[in-house]
Amino acid sequence: MSAKKIVVIEDDREISNTVQTVLKSAGYDVSAATNGNDGRKLIMSSEPDLVLTDMMMPRMGGFPVLEFINDLDKRPKVIMMTANEGSRHKAYAEMLGVVDYLRKPFAMEVLLESVSRALNSD
Repeated sequence: MSAKKIVVIEDDREISNTVQTVLKSAGYDVSAATNGNDGRKLIMSSEPDLVLTDMMMPRMGGFPVLEFINDLDKRPKVIMMTANEGSRHKAYAEMLGVVDYLRKPFAMEVLLESVSRALNSD
């Protein structure tokens, strides 16, 4: 069985690199974008099993990415990562179908558990 494909959409290079390294070392096939526009293109070209997206990014944030994903025929699972404390944002993200909502900073073990749950749920 081939590795599960994950797209990481995160504008903070350090966070993106750390998340990618951890996911790759756990055996996932990972690709990344630094904004929602590039993330949408990557989702279209790679058809990932899971998308990890930041909420606040330049050139399209996480919510328009979620709306875009909801229009796809083959929708990947989505985990939103954010430093935002607002419960309204979390409620909106959940309404748009995210399977998890991780508040930064988070431990990499928490990320791996969340990814595993998301990919093993149907």
